[in-house]
Amino acid sequence: MNPPDEKTPPKLPSVRLELVRDQSPRAEAGFLRLIRRELVAIDQLGKVSAPFVYDEVDRRALDAVVMAAHYVDAKGSRRVYLRSAARPPVLLRPPERNALVSYARSNGLWELPAGLVEPDELSADGVRRCAQRELKEELGFSVSEDSLLPLGPSTFPCPGVIGERHYFFQVAVNPERREKPTLDGSAIEGLGAVIDVKLDDALHWCRIGSLEDAKTELGLRRLAELPIE
Repeated sequence: MNPPDEKTPPKLPSVRLELVRDQSPRAEAGFLRLIRRELVAIDQLGKVSAPFVYDEVDRRALDAVVMAAHYVDAKGSRRVYLRSAARPPVLLRPPERNALVSYARSNGLWELPAGLVEPDELSADGVRRCAQRELKEELGFSVSEDSLLPLGPSTFPCPGVIGERHYFFQVAVNPERREKPTLDGSAIEGLGAVIDVKLDDALHWCRIGSLEDAKTELGLRRLAELPIE
């Protein structure tokens, strides 16, 4: 393999996957669907591996948007909005599976607002419309599509389990124009809280482990790289 240059990562090894058999269980439609495939891996020379089974999950709305709504206060500090999220896999995580007692979570996570991209929004304009809708639902801000700017490239948050891609946006907002969030009607989201904090404080929470949501830390760090105007 050639050594990487300083501007781009090295070329990935060639790996091709071929389906041997779909073993996905039949089940009633739900939010998530288990996909179980028997596969073989084929390298760049055409060598075929022994068959192996790989599990992943899928859902109707696969991708998501993540929004950093921010403003500069009277003292010149950038502030950003976070929303509490009571995630059942986190709240119901068995305590005996934690490496440290301090890892236990009782009230969820602080996160940047996010939402799922619907199948009819699978375009550059559609993803931005999704971010516009979710910002009103989760924070109560009505903004124009043009004001939602990309916050770096998209990423795969959990590629070993799901092919979900996150699209990041940032938008400057006026805190005096925030209204009551419209929400999505779910019982969990209705119990959430919205706060605006100094960006520096939110990043400190990341460093000390008080803010554990990975997409939020990534979005906050990207936001911190933007100049304050």
